[in-house]
Amino acid sequence: MEYHELNPLIRGRELELLSKEDFERMIQAKSLEALGEILKTTIYHPYIYEGFERDFEANLLAESAKLFTWLKESAPEPEVVWVYTMRYTFHNLKVLTKAEMTGKNLDHLYRNDGFYSCETLKQAIHTQTSTELPPQLLDSIREVHEYCEESSVLQGIDVIYDRYFLTEQRRLGEKLGYPELLEEIIAFIDLTNITTMARGILQQRSSGFMTAVLSSSGSIPKEAFLTFVKSDLEAYLSFLQTTDYRELIEPAVREGELDFVQLEQIKDNYLSSLYQAAQTQAFGPLPLLAFLNAKEIESKNLRLLVIGKKNQFDNETIRERVRQVYDA
Repeated sequence: MEYHELNPLIRGRELELLSKEDFERMIQAKSLEALGEILKTTIYHPYIYEGFERDFEANLLAESAKLFTWLKESAPEPEVVWVYTMRYTFHNLKVLTKAEMTGKNLDHLYRNDGFYSCETLKQAIHTQTSTELPPQLLDSIREVHEYCEESSVLQGIDVIYDRYFLTEQRRLGEKLGYPELLEEIIAFIDLTNITTMARGILQQRSSGFMTAVLSSSGSIPKEAFLTFVKSDLEAYLSFLQTTDYRELIEPAVREGELDFVQLEQIKDNYLSSLYQAAQTQAFGPLPLLAFLNAKEIESKNLRLLVIGKKNQFDNETIRERVRQVYDA
């Protein structure tokens, strides 16, 4: 019932989402300019002008930042919003930590997550203390600092932050106590692990490396993945046929190979499908999360369309890569 005031506002904002028909029209647009003319009839019209493609990414990010900030201020449980925007928090930690370690200015790579400013994160990374950041983020920063004192390999920074990100997702999902949300989080972790292990096999990564990068917060035991460290991809794909995800990932498996681009698309579409129950729910946080996800998928599709039309990709190539659109 805490969401009874916010959810009607969310329903109103859903009317702004681009429909499947809108995306089909944009796919069939004969040029970037024709795509822009279609976008002029949508909420993105302020961002369409001559040469709009040069600023389109920055404008999409600004649009997301406004949405994140509004939801953080409006939601009865801001942590629900952070479950979704946390991926950008950890992206920022990676970027700004590397800037701290290398002496470079990477502020332009910061992405507003609606919660922690660039300066707040930079100060926390520099001092390893903060009155604004939760303990889990400070723990991750301190572990990364310890790692950087012993190693100059920047990839280790990503590994540590990614592990903390997935652990924090599971912890927060369990704390909030919404079954649908926890189901999505666990599926996200499992599918991330599935992709990570496949890449590790192809790159012949060591057991130590895979132990560090795989998360133990999913439903498939981490130890089950690790048994394939020195195996081949064919054996690993056979193992995946024994999991609950066998039918889901089947379209991405071809002749003993894994199509990572399609797997990522399958992952996005599957996680979106878990939010479809939001259409029948009047209470709780699911409509909020479904709308956040829908906006993120919409942004991904718009980026794909602008890049595709700019580089004159054929319509079928673009259509194959467009993510499933939220059907409000």
